[in-house]
Amino acid sequence: MSPDQDLFPRLWRHVEACNNLASPAHLIPFRVAGQQVGWMGAELARALSFFPRDVHFDRDGAALAGRIRGEGAATTALERLARLLAARGHFRLRDEPFDVRATADGPVLARIDRGALPAFGIISQGVHVNGFVRRADGPHLWVGWRSRHKAVAPGKIDNIVAGGIPAGLSPDECLVKEAAEEASLPAELAASAVPVERIAYVMANDEGLRRDVLHCYDLELPEGVVPRPSDDEVERFELRPARDLLREVAEGDRVKFNVNLVMTGFFLRHGLLDDLPEEARRRLRAGLAG
Repeated sequence: MSPDQDLFPRLWRHVEACNNLASPAHLIPFRVAGQQVGWMGAELARALSFFPRDVHFDRDGAALAGRIRGEGAATTALERLARLLAARGHFRLRDEPFDVRATADGPVLARIDRGALPAFGIISQGVHVNGFVRRADGPHLWVGWRSRHKAVAPGKIDNIVAGGIPAGLSPDECLVKEAAEEASLPAELAASAVPVERIAYVMANDEGLRRDVLHCYDLELPEGVVPRPSDDEVERFELRPARDLLREVAEGDRVKFNVNLVMTGFFLRHGLLDDLPEEARRRLRAGLAG
């Protein structure tokens, strides 16, 4: 097998790892305001059955009670349920509200703590930024090394800026906030980032179901601009040739699971995968879109 032929399966394994749910048939739909917003496991459904005033069960799954009308009332009910369920050990609260939507572009139906999203199988949205520098030998990417104390992917390679979108913020607003908090980048520079694609995947894990939508940006940085950690999320930043990072993604496991996908999108856009057959590149693009 030639190196080019071998490269596709080594990249595709990350798409498969982030889309590891063959079918949601064993899960229970969860509805808010008549719209399905999530998928729950049997254990959480059993726990919710002890709150009949707030959650009703029928042949279509579980739903917030019909008496709970409007975003405010739904938020109050979900916040109460999340506190009670967290106290019973079903998940850990993050003290960060996220919007609840039936689809990524749909209206906000309620808000719930970020820590409850996987257990309820509710869509979570985030921003990821490829910060790059143009050089004669090709693009170089700034990457961050995640803190070894992070609960998710400790010590792994991350994008220069990445984070979940809290309730009430747009992707662009979240990008500017995260750029300042994580990498000490000025707002005017962060705001010049170009939206390039949206990556989606559904991953089953110990927490439940990650239904993630990543709003991805490319941010060209001038020579001399050096990101600096300004919180405890990132230990250090490093500028590396994109081709070196392509080898990291293809051959190793030091890159955070979803960052593998974000970087693959960058490699496709910036010509690093032009030697792959067109069909392989088409499959990768389709796989990233979910």
